[in-house]
Amino acid sequence: MQRKLLTNGNAFKRTDGRWGGVVWYMDESGERKRKSFSGTTKQEVNKKMTEYILSFEKMVEESDESKKTLFVSMQCWLEVFKYPSVERTTYDRLECTAKNHIYPELGERVISTIKSADIKRILNDRMDKGYAYTTVKKIHNLLNEYFRYLTEQEIIQKNPMQSAPMIKKANFMAAQGKENLPTNETVTVFTPKEIEIFKKECFRCRKTGKRLYQQSSAYILMLNTGLRTGEILGLLNSDIDLENRVMHLQRGVKEIARRDGVNAESGREVAVGKLKSVSSKRDVPLNNTAIEMIKELRKEFYFGENTPLVCDEKGGYTRPVNFRKRFYRILNAARIEKKGLHALRHTFATNLVNGVKQEDGTIKALSPKQVADLLGHSTSQITEMYYVKKDTTRLNGITDEFEI
Repeated sequence: MQRKLLTNGNAFKRTDGRWGGVVWYMDESGERKRKSFSGTTKQEVNKKMTEYILSFEKMVEESDESKKTLFVSMQCWLEVFKYPSVERTTYDRLECTAKNHIYPELGERVISTIKSADIKRILNDRMDKGYAYTTVKKIHNLLNEYFRYLTEQEIIQKNPMQSAPMIKKANFMAAQGKENLPTNETVTVFTPKEIEIFKKECFRCRKTGKRLYQQSSAYILMLNTGLRTGEILGLLNSDIDLENRVMHLQRGVKEIARRDGVNAESGREVAVGKLKSVSSKRDVPLNNTAIEMIKELRKEFYFGENTPLVCDEKGGYTRPVNFRKRFYRILNAARIEKKGLHALRHTFATNLVNGVKQEDGTIKALSPKQVADLLGHSTSQITEMYYVKKDTTRLNGITDEFEI
């Protein structure tokens, strides 16, 4: 509840001959209170009450959240409510979304004047400009959570997001002239031929015999274990048990914005912390190729059991941005279409769940549940959604006994 004046002040003469005055107001909890004044003359008391009323109204206006600009209000909400409650990478993403997409459009608008049409205009503009569906959805999600907070706190009376739903994905893709493909058809994987070329480029050497690309064996290790980028960069030598052919995933590496408290500073830094989810903390079996790649990495750099397997020249954690740039250099040199590092994980999982043809013609595959456990998915439904390909050949002849 907001403070408000109940009277404009009443002056009266006291029994001792002096003058008094009182201004009644309601505080934030709804309780009726008063402010008293005294003076030698009525004019003096009236002046004091007038000055108090002006300062009271100014304070109320400054504290009225509904009269603040969206930039001031949302930034405060992010820093007070979101920063302490989310992962640093999540907060970086929220702040980035606000700064790049919301503040330029609505930052100077008073929040109580923002309408549903203003929200829809931003969403439609980003759609028309060819932004990805996931990017526009992040904008919508951030605005939705922020305006819900304003409504719940009774800072504004009506939530403009109620009449500004997120555009359906099928309509969004159609507006951009793109096909709304099933999730598993949008997953990027390496073809067998690309894998062959990629591995050859990874192991290419200079005339001196030294590898052209630093720690390129790490990419082949990812291809044979399905590790995420943060997982392989957070892996310590002590997490690996070559004798029992297994690695124990316990931590992850992320790149976050440098900050002094909530204030962002120039540059980024590496943060070592927990894995993506509870199920991400797991044991991953090692095949022969994976073991060989681990040995190759240790030949290149080894600073002790409690140092990262994929480390920098000083034995510290490798920055994800450097690891990613090196990967792109290899793809470019091998003339392979650019893919994200996650394509290595996708390729591993797709081969496991859809099967690999053996020399005798049979298909060897794992169940979605087994692959989910290997990848650290919380449920096998995620695995099936991303990696199980539709095979209509299995339907051949299935209706032969259903003649109508």
